[in-house]
Amino acid sequence: MLTGRESLLRLIGKRRRSLPNRHLLLSVPTPNSLNLDVNDYGNLISVAGDDCRFSEDPTPLNDPSKFSDDLSSSMKKKRKLTQTTLLQSSFWSGPKQSEDGLVIRNLQQPILDSETSEFNLMQRSELSESICFKVDDGSCPPSSEEISKTVTLDEANGTEAIQTFIVGRKFSDVQDLEIGGNICLLRHPENIKDHNAIKVLSSKSGFSEMLGYLPKDLSQCLAPLIDEYDLKFEGTITYVPKNSAEAVPIKVVCHKMPSESEVSGDFKPLWEKFLQVVDHQMQFPPKTTRYQLNFNVLVQEVLRSCSHLFTADEKAFLESFPSLSEDSQRLFIRLYTRKGPWFRLSNISYPEVSDSLQALKDLTVRGFMSSVKDANELDYEKMKEILELLNVAELRDILSTNKVFSRGSRKRDLINSLCSCYNDGTRINLVTMILERTGLCAKMSVTAESLIWRVERLFFLNGEQDLSSFVLLDLGIIKYPTYKCIDSEKSFSNRTKLLAYEEAIEVAQFMDEALESEDSQTVLKCIMIAEPRISSASLDSANLVAFNRFTAPWVYSKVVLLGVSFLENHKRYNQAVYLLRRLLSCFDCEGRRGYWTVRLSTDLEHMGRPNESLLVAEQGLLDPWVRAGSRVALQRRILRLAKPPRRWKAPTFSNLVENKIPEVTIQGRSLNCEVGMKNRFYGEDGEQCGVEQLALQYYNGEGGGWQGLHTESSIWLTIFGLLMWDILFSDVPGVFQTRFQTAPLDLETESFYITRKETIESQLEKVANGMAEEILIISYETHRGTACRGVAWERFSLEELRAAVACVGGVCVASLCRHLAQDYRSWCSGMPDLLLWRFKENGYEGEAKLVEVKSEKDRLSEQQRAWLVLLMDSGFNVEICKVRPACLIKP
Repeated sequence: MLTGRESLLRLIGKRRRSLPNRHLLLSVPTPNSLNLDVNDYGNLISVAGDDCRFSEDPTPLNDPSKFSDDLSSSMKKKRKLTQTTLLQSSFWSGPKQSEDGLVIRNLQQPILDSETSEFNLMQRSELSESICFKVDDGSCPPSSEEISKTVTLDEANGTEAIQTFIVGRKFSDVQDLEIGGNICLLRHPENIKDHNAIKVLSSKSGFSEMLGYLPKDLSQCLAPLIDEYDLKFEGTITYVPKNSAEAVPIKVVCHKMPSESEVSGDFKPLWEKFLQVVDHQMQFPPKTTRYQLNFNVLVQEVLRSCSHLFTADEKAFLESFPSLSEDSQRLFIRLYTRKGPWFRLSNISYPEVSDSLQALKDLTVRGFMSSVKDANELDYEKMKEILELLNVAELRDILSTNKVFSRGSRKRDLINSLCSCYNDGTRINLVTMILERTGLCAKMSVTAESLIWRVERLFFLNGEQDLSSFVLLDLGIIKYPTYKCIDSEKSFSNRTKLLAYEEAIEVAQFMDEALESEDSQTVLKCIMIAEPRISSASLDSANLVAFNRFTAPWVYSKVVLLGVSFLENHKRYNQAVYLLRRLLSCFDCEGRRGYWTVRLSTDLEHMGRPNESLLVAEQGLLDPWVRAGSRVALQRRILRLAKPPRRWKAPTFSNLVENKIPEVTIQGRSLNCEVGMKNRFYGEDGEQCGVEQLALQYYNGEGGGWQGLHTESSIWLTIFGLLMWDILFSDVPGVFQTRFQTAPLDLETESFYITRKETIESQLEKVANGMAEEILIISYETHRGTACRGVAWERFSLEELRAAVACVGGVCVASLCRHLAQDYRSWCSGMPDLLLWRFKENGYEGEAKLVEVKSEKDRLSEQQRAWLVLLMDSGFNVEICKVRPACLIKP
């Protein structure tokens, strides 16, 4: 994979089905600043008649005949999935209990093809009929607009009716209900799943038959009040749904409210909270399915907090969604999460959508969907997309009927053959035959898809999360930290910046698609679109640096960097140098400057310009943004290039770079020793193992009785997250914008340490003074299972973490945490493979060792070398363990 491709994929996230600016961006002429084009074979060539000179690079382009135009193997790799959403996967099995404490069926299902199956985990999220979303879940408190009213104790006089719902109806003793039927509420503390559960009983049989439960959110507020003050609620059924499993609207009244003198300080807040939940529940009643509720919450919150980013027409369009019928809302959300872009009505079937055809008609009339059922409506582009809906048998049938010969038997070959005869006079006949087999077809309208994509992006602030994040939360598979969303600056201050950012994301997707299809022409086009647009970079170097990632220049810089890697793969170093210099000139305060500088120096050397390469490396060391492995890489380049007569004086850092790191060599019986393959060995127990496991066995035995783990950076990021938890999620304005964050937005920026310097240093002082283990234990037990950037709960036990902290020592742990706090981005990877520890005879004191394991032909990366030097300077005991095969054993 090309350098920077994975980062671009994470930025894009789930690919958009339609890109509104595709035609405009790719068709408008763009200045060819690279002086390159492609020939008929898709290979890069220089533009004829151009001297190929750049203002930043005064040397002419080298002879094109020296360049290799073959696509590298890395270009031919298929695009990896960047996000396996829960809406298309199967991962969970076993009995579950609903929020009402009742057992749910096994949900294990086979994984189905995304093009042919409508099944997804939206169905799985309906674990309970109690589906009210927690507006105030301890993370982002509800705004004043969300709270329609608060009632004081004096106002709650027992005569005011409270409207709510009966949920959990599928577990009811009574299926047939009557409007006006009398009910009462009864606490059910024996419920093993929810000790706050409240039953709803029918008066028909002397209040002995259960109709269901109150929603869980209501029970959490009301149960403590019923228990302490013996509140009594009675009411009636106000409506009976046609579906017996749906939530039943009820109205209840409290006939026994305590006086002001009888209550404690907890009564009023709990009662107010109860009424707030009731009000919110009436806006999103439990008759909606969970995913439908989550979708409405997502849209409503974005419209409330980011209304300045939408036009009046766009807001009106989004605000009209709740007015659609229940079936229409559910069908739209279901189809939005599917691959598409087109869908056959005959393949659309959801148990919660009673009439898919009518729902589709309503969505089409309201502009959320578009459909085609007439041959005259089907142009060439639509036909190509709809052909994807047909199976191989249907495609062969059409080809046979039209007497069209196909050069291949794969589905793609059959589709290409049909497309080739579109304009030969049989268009109407061909299109008619296609629609006869597909039936009515529909797709998202461009307006609806673009606006919902924007809503998701604004809500999650990234491309990797989507509606499946709600599913994870609802299922209890993931738990997000508690923090406050303190409004300050918004990620997008105005609509113009948002539209520019969206367009940049489109260009990034063009680039990704072009690399996947090996379309060099479009790759060059994307580079030429992005290159001039990074010149408008006006990124902040102060506290708002966390928002730089939400700017168009930042996105274009990723496209340009991927373009650099693409050009380097084709040995077009002149153009790569031009782009690298453009990046360095446009981004003064950027953590990627180190990597850019290393690449620039390397490419200049490839071009036979060692003097310039050396100068770039020397200037790079003066750049405060060049750090960690990049800094070591430049230092080592200087030592290699700074020989007489280029430089007569040895660099001052030569001793530091050549610092001798202790080494030990061990032997192992190797299974294979092939270049490009991970070495496998026979361990001491005769079983096959990797090089790291072999080293662990050595250190545990003749190496000194060490215990240890193969951890790399993971254990240190976990320790950092646990020791700094309260600081990570402290109240800092602007760094928490959504309820689905696992770290503050500024964690990978300098402002993280600067903004919290006093509290960070105070915490590190406690760590250095021997309190690390105590802090670790408290944090682990308090937050266990809660998602946090870098914390790997499943990999390390509390005992292992305690042993690591105790044996490494507080001073060393504090030093390591300080470096991560100051520059998390530069130091979050590359740590030694093994963490070893051993306790002394008293069982309290111990020592630790960090070991980088290398097989015979492996070399240290610059980042690994930087870490080893830093750890040695911080007082750590470090070592390199080289594993040499004793003899090669053929399997």
